[in-house]
Amino acid sequence: MRLLGLRHGGTNVNERRGASGERAGTRELPPVEVITGRDNKWLKKFRSALQGKGPAEGEPIAVEGPKLIEDAVRSGLEAEALLVSAEGERELERILAAAKESEAGIPRSRILRTTDKLFAAIAGTETPQGVAALFRQREWNFEDVLRGPATREGAYRSEAPLVVVLAGVQDPGNVGTIVRSAEAFGATGVVAARGTADPWSPKALRASAGSALRLPLLRGFAAPIILAQLKMARVNILVTRAVSRAAAGEMFDAPAELTEAAAIFIGGEGAGLPAEVIHAADATISIPISESVESLNAGVAASAILFEAARQRNSLRAAAGRK
Repeated sequence: MRLLGLRHGGTNVNERRGASGERAGTRELPPVEVITGRDNKWLKKFRSALQGKGPAEGEPIAVEGPKLIEDAVRSGLEAEALLVSAEGERELERILAAAKESEAGIPRSRILRTTDKLFAAIAGTETPQGVAALFRQREWNFEDVLRGPATREGAYRSEAPLVVVLAGVQDPGNVGTIVRSAEAFGATGVVAARGTADPWSPKALRASAGSALRLPLLRGFAAPIILAQLKMARVNILVTRAVSRAAAGEMFDAPAELTEAAAIFIGGEGAGLPAEVIHAADATISIPISESVESLNAGVAASAILFEAARQRNSLRAAAGRK
């Protein structure tokens, strides 16, 4: 089932291995050729990706830092290029070890070297660690978002879908935090609606601690299309709001729909959720907060709700196991 064929991404990780046809770590590395010109095409490509707001369709995902690069390799993403400075050489061995164990690996011909000074000029962080990589986008579709990621054994969970929909969340740090919490608390996938900061932007990716590289993720669809897809799949649409403790009776009002197929909509930091989403909702989740606090930021609110969803679902599994 393709659910109207909604999909987003690039090349399947099993389709290409690079020009050399070899994975890094399988043979000796090629001679070192250091890029010393700032106008080099690869440096320009890395600069644009590492300092941008996220890749367009078909463009590579930029990943900076050894830990995130290892996560990307282990998640099955295929590398277009790996850039290493003199400072980053000490991280190269562990990255190549991870690549050797992966299906896609890193083409030996695309391991590039440059100087620390030039790397600092193209990096997206204030304290660069000397390693960055460009990865081809993974292709996800709406069915993947409902089904969730496969286990290491290749199996899929049979539980009801738990989808997080970001509708106008513009701060990339909040977006990354929500994606990280979504993976931590068992969500099956994330949809970033049009007007939301790109979960694959460098800042959001760092805030997600690599979760955006692993969790099924769709980007850039309009809210009416997302709502229609969810309705077709019979997924409950849940909207969120923060209310004072007095108004809420100091109770976390989370509907039972959290144990069923559910899509949790998280609105923008200022504007909140669009009216069309609120009107389409099947239920509302209320988070009680102190009267002295006006609101919660999107990352905190989403994390609290996802924790409650995990708690309810774990309790339901435990009860089923006792029968």
